[in-house]
Amino acid sequence: MSLRFYDTATAQIRDFVPIKEGEVGLYYCGATVQGMPHVGHIRSAIAFDQLIRWLKSSGYRVTTVRNVTDIDDKILARAKESEHDDAVPRQLRGEQWWALAYRYELEFQRAYDTLGVLRPTYEPRATGHIPEMHSLIQLLIDRGHAYPANDDSGDVYFDVRSWKGYGSLTRQNIDDMQSAADVEPEFSSRKRDPRDFALWKGWKDGEPETAAWSSPWGAGRPGWHLECSAMVTKYLGTEFDIHGGGLDLRFPHHENEMAQSQAAGHPFARYWMHNGMVTFEGEKMSKSIGNTVSPAQMLTLASPRVVRYYLGQAHYRSVLDYRPTSLQEAAAAVERIDGFLAKAAAREFPNGNRFIAQPPPPAFVEAMNDDLNVPQALAALHDTVRAGNTALAAGDSETTTKAYQDVMTMTMVLGLDDVEDPSKGTRSPEYVALDTLIASQLHQRTIARQTKDWAQADAIRNALTSAGIVIEDTADGASWSLKG
Repeated sequence: MSLRFYDTATAQIRDFVPIKEGEVGLYYCGATVQGMPHVGHIRSAIAFDQLIRWLKSSGYRVTTVRNVTDIDDKILARAKESEHDDAVPRQLRGEQWWALAYRYELEFQRAYDTLGVLRPTYEPRATGHIPEMHSLIQLLIDRGHAYPANDDSGDVYFDVRSWKGYGSLTRQNIDDMQSAADVEPEFSSRKRDPRDFALWKGWKDGEPETAAWSSPWGAGRPGWHLECSAMVTKYLGTEFDIHGGGLDLRFPHHENEMAQSQAAGHPFARYWMHNGMVTFEGEKMSKSIGNTVSPAQMLTLASPRVVRYYLGQAHYRSVLDYRPTSLQEAAAAVERIDGFLAKAAAREFPNGNRFIAQPPPPAFVEAMNDDLNVPQALAALHDTVRAGNTALAAGDSETTTKAYQDVMTMTMVLGLDDVEDPSKGTRSPEYVALDTLIASQLHQRTIARQTKDWAQADAIRNALTSAGIVIEDTADGASWSLKG
């Protein structure tokens, strides 16, 4: 079977034909760094990491771009809120927006590295590409698809009715779409149509002066959708192979990206791929009902290898449902794989590993070529483990060795052999031990808060505080640092 993917734009599974033979240009949306990474961010990163690894395994040279949105309304609001938030450590109150963004960018990178997500070829920050954004805005104005606001605000908007293709990605009629004015009603009077969206946002009183750049339309900052179009064009050109991201980004973000790029005369992405959401026992995760679980919390319950297996085991387009037993089940699956590899290596390679890179088994290849069907690929992996254990028991050296090589190949393609070992690297053994103990206490505190045992939750926090540990509570979980 040839390589095939589900294309959101056409709602069809299509044979993958790259623009340039043997090469793939892939862009997938990274983080808006206003807070700690949540499980949806990491699930998406692992899904596209599996795609990248499979493309490379299939012989393609892959150029990957994953952006960092480091200037955004949410980042500015988060920095301002932190000034008077008692949950924020005193030394971080009043933190500059750019410092907050960089601090959380490092948290994302730590999570990606811990779970074996390959670093992209390029990881551009929005703040580093303002000139490219100015050029794109001017091009859209010149082509009649954008206009400055009808006042002196400095805003520039995309004219959605000027582009006949608007709505095609999500197959919506423009008159049925949610108005952008529903989200930002104070700006509706400046627009020709309430659905028009901002390409450039003029600086407003009360905003940090450092969050504004000069432009032909006045000082301000870029709109979120524009950032991605400008950055992907710089690194992958006006037409590239694959654009990816979470299902929640289809509208309005990706719809707006595609419209403004094509209106500028750019063919843009040939394939659109979107990963599904993560739920908690069938319900949407929500802080208000207390059913969220963060990557950091998962890593207090299981090893990075197990967490990666869990977050990557479902088909990328399906919902991934988290249950209290999910990580235990993932751990059991990983233990079966590792148990066979350890026994086979001890029996067949007593003097050291003799792994030789080779093509994956046909069943695995067929599954991965079929719209990245990881569940079927894992079925092929576990079938091989069972066959290998049977061969071990029978003393069949040849079959055992073949199964060992096949299992190693498949785990490498899935990224399970590229997961950071927390006990190694630049962090000292003392730090690792402290991190493990504190993470366990934070998990117990989370349970206490979810069960409304406030006395126990406060007792845990007080004990950590007295030991010189600063706890920061966020919407995505708690993190810790040592008192300065």
